[in-house]
Amino acid sequence: MPRILAIDYGDKRTGVCLSDPTGTLAGQAQTLTLQGKNLIAAIVDMAERNQVETVVVGLPRNMDGSYGFRAEITQEFVEKLRTRGLNIVLRDERLTTVSAHNILNTHNKRGDKRKAVVDAVAASLILQDYLDFLNRPL
Repeated sequence: MPRILAIDYGDKRTGVCLSDPTGTLAGQAQTLTLQGKNLIAAIVDMAERNQVETVVVGLPRNMDGSYGFRAEITQEFVEKLRTRGLNIVLRDERLTTVSAHNILNTHNKRGDKRKAVVDAVAASLILQDYLDFLNRPL
């Protein structure tokens, strides 16, 4: 079964997470510190190596639902991925970073360790939300 890749895009760090082969659970998550063309190339390579069918990108929205500066930057990033042939789905990512910080608080992750994983945790939350949406009962 094709896998799904989720991305929590950031200026310095980008969280990525792959679904399990069944498309039920968020699985392998990591943080990439690449930027620009190197980041795009790494994501395309990851998608090809893992037979990714869909890439879910967290779209930052303001709490009132409007789009701000970060959403514009993310849209530009998404367009670069689309030109590389990836099927992109945008997913509202409001509060995923807050939730990621709360999860890390419960596991007592602080300082540099926290910075290294918060984006990966956020990507896993975006992915699990999308998988739950796909697998919801009708």
